[in-house]
Amino acid sequence: MVEEVDGPSHYGGKENPYEALKIIEAWNLGFNLGNAVKYILRAGRKGNRVTDLKKSIWYLNREIKKLEELRGTDEAVS
Repeated sequence: MVEEVDGPSHYGGKENPYEALKIIEAWNLGFNLGNAVKYILRAGRKGNRVTDLKKSIWYLNREIKKLEELRGTDEAVS
């Protein structure tokens, strides 16, 4: 059970330096971008590859929408 939670193979494995969680935390990607990266990195490892890539696009679109809504405010990012 522990392997299913801590470093599962579909996330790259605990010993893998490119495990999704390690990349997301190292780059401080936040929720939307972190999930997009997670679905790209594990595409096809746990389920359908096309579905995983579509989920990644969904999270990227959420991030784009959020940034567009912030445009013109002090919180906007270039």
